[in-house]
Amino acid sequence: MKQLQYYLPWLLLTLLFSSFSEARFVVEKNSLSVTSPESIKGTHDSAIGNFGIPQYGGSMAGTVVYPKENQKSCKEFSDFSISFKSQPGALPTFLLVDRGDCFFALKVWNAQKAGASAVLVADNVDEPLITMDTPEEDVSSAKYIENITIPSALVTKGFGEKLKKAISGGDMVNLNLDWREAVPHPDDRVEYELWTNSNDECGVKCDMLMEFVKDFKGAAQILEKGGFTQFRPHYITWYCPHAFTLSRQCKSQCINKGRYCAPDPEQDFSSGYDGKDVVVENLRQLCVYKVANETGKPWVWWDYVTDFQIRCPMKEKKYNKECADSVIKSLGIDSKKLDKCMGDPDADLDNPVLKEEQDAQVGKGSRGDVTILPTLVVNNRQYRGKLERSAVLKALCSGFEETTEPAICLSTDVESNECLDNNGGCWQDKSANITACKDTFRGRVCECPTVDGVQFKGDGYSHCEPSGPGRCTINNGGCWHEERDGHAFSACVDKDSVKCQCPPGFKGDGIKKCEDINECKEKKACQCPECSCKNTWGSYECSCSGDLLYIRDHDTCISKTGAQVRSAWAAVWLIMLSLGLAAGGAYLVYKYRLRQYMDSEIRAIMAQYMPLDSQPEVPNHVNDERA
Repeated sequence: MKQLQYYLPWLLLTLLFSSFSEARFVVEKNSLSVTSPESIKGTHDSAIGNFGIPQYGGSMAGTVVYPKENQKSCKEFSDFSISFKSQPGALPTFLLVDRGDCFFALKVWNAQKAGASAVLVADNVDEPLITMDTPEEDVSSAKYIENITIPSALVTKGFGEKLKKAISGGDMVNLNLDWREAVPHPDDRVEYELWTNSNDECGVKCDMLMEFVKDFKGAAQILEKGGFTQFRPHYITWYCPHAFTLSRQCKSQCINKGRYCAPDPEQDFSSGYDGKDVVVENLRQLCVYKVANETGKPWVWWDYVTDFQIRCPMKEKKYNKECADSVIKSLGIDSKKLDKCMGDPDADLDNPVLKEEQDAQVGKGSRGDVTILPTLVVNNRQYRGKLERSAVLKALCSGFEETTEPAICLSTDVESNECLDNNGGCWQDKSANITACKDTFRGRVCECPTVDGVQFKGDGYSHCEPSGPGRCTINNGGCWHEERDGHAFSACVDKDSVKCQCPPGFKGDGIKKCEDINECKEKKACQCPECSCKNTWGSYECSCSGDLLYIRDHDTCISKTGAQVRSAWAAVWLIMLSLGLAAGGAYLVYKYRLRQYMDSEIRAIMAQYMPLDSQPEVPNHVNDERA
């Protein structure tokens, strides 16, 4: 009976997935390219192992070695006094081993301890590629699985035999493992989802998942708050077959009359928590995300999940609604909206939130069915490898279009820092500390930069030059410049049509040199008989002998006395002209006023002797005076 209770949850899961007529499992692959020998040169597919750390966004070159002993790598190579550590200057060792007799992860662990940099497992059956996964519920294997750091891949039986044949024939087999296209990178935003579970008593994988959520929370929230990613959590659930809905097992494992189920956490229906407790908490965490997302703060999900794991563990019998409500209250989540989202778990109705989760488990497009828990999906591709902060961050960063990666992807433990080595082979101006090299997650690009609003133009590799307005403010636009005796001269012209032109008083190409023109020696100035010429940097000085004054515009010398007399007469004439203008103006004003007065008198006299009926009497100034 105990065994039946243990296997029933997995039987129900099997029935669920067999009910999907179009269900399928997509094996995530990376590209494997043989570069030598010529007989097997070419590109082949390999299935990424679901442990270790694949180099997402990067590639690795190495030499393939097939051991003469322990060919299945089920034992430690130290027992055979074999080491695969690469010698200084040599390519890394890719160990080829055979499938069978032990876990995939154990083969890779033994190879890693012997010094291998990567492992290729040759299939022993002619079949399509499968994903190498970790063993379920194996405590002894958990100790070494979490320490596997090298990548691994499964290759077909046929390709494995070709590799073995080439090696046995004395050929050096070199190949590249390429993960650069393992994750699509179409634009500047990455969309990813995590298929998880609130159950913290499901063994090694649950422990690993909880540890990952805690470690990755900070990076996830930085990416989400910056708008760089769009994250969504998911929870695997299944339904109870109709024939079993009234059974004790389905009643304890399911809600909504058998529609949504989860395995019993302890695989014991007589004690502890039930599967339906897990389903309810999964639903609550889904609704936390939905309510938080509606308020524009989807990253609150990470806070709730980590806090719930810490404050409400099953081991302490706190995995319940009361503890969950206390976490919800502390985070300021609207509990009324949350309850409305969750609905009634006892109702004989579909729950729209969980129904959506069941539909999402079926693969669409390039993504296969979700059958492994936990599962991370990045840009609709399932992640394969260790669920660890730096490894997952690399996978996310490889999903950004090159040069659009956020700063967190360019931290020292993630980016390649190729610009540190010989400036990445790009153009640079050491004097102005300007470079065209730009580190990206995948390596580097050579692009002419924009500095202080000034755009540089060129190929980025051998040539970049400033262009447009303000170009002369950046290292003098690449033109000649020199400073001497407190005077600075530059050949830069702030126009697109003319780039570099020596300033007046200089001659040259304007780029590398501008030489001072000796106006005195070349007789371009101070040519009058009385003139004395002295050349200065960028100009000249001209003086006259005796009591003479040099007039530069006319290149001549005149007497200082004559100049003073002429200046005095000029002042006199200016004064006289001013007085004349003032007198003329006064005369015009006087004449205008007199003419106006005479006109008024004449009109008055004429009105007295020749009055008009329609004209009113005009005041007579003459009579006023007589009176």
